[in-house]
Amino acid sequence: MDQQKIGEFLKALRKENNLTQEELADKMNVTRRTVSRWETGANLPDLSILVELADLYNVDMREIFNGERKNETMEKDLKETMLMAADYTDDHMKKVFKRYQLMFIGATVCGVIYLLGLFLGSGNPSPVFDFISGTCLGIMFGMLILGIFVTDKNFSKFAEWKHSKLKSSGK
Repeated sequence: MDQQKIGEFLKALRKENNLTQEELADKMNVTRRTVSRWETGANLPDLSILVELADLYNVDMREIFNGERKNETMEKDLKETMLMAADYTDDHMKKVFKRYQLMFIGATVCGVIYLLGLFLGSGNPSPVFDFISGTCLGIMFGMLILGIFVTDKNFSKFAEWKHSKLKSSGK
């Protein structure tokens, strides 16, 4: 971030709005000297004040941070970036949804096998039927618990923690 460029941009915005440093200082509840420091690039306003300045001057925060008005190229690049991010998110969500579908189908098949094992094996208890039924019951409950865990709002916190640990370990 180029503080001098930002300061020059803030100065230009102030002048475009026909404000003196004193008038701007009064609006922002700061001193005229503070406004002067912003405009020379010696200091930058706090984030809360930057938000107020962006609102006052009717510009984006990105424009203030860049120290210039956005141009057509920036707008086009931003749009392309957002479209690529949306495509990535859509692809990712399709993969996640497909995994959930496979988990649901697997749990359903295991449930059916378990019920068949109960009804068919009830007259003739066999260790093979018991093993298959128990395995299917375990898989079914495992899928249920995993489904509850994944759809819980706190799962995102776990995912963030996992990503931070992976980044810190260099993987």
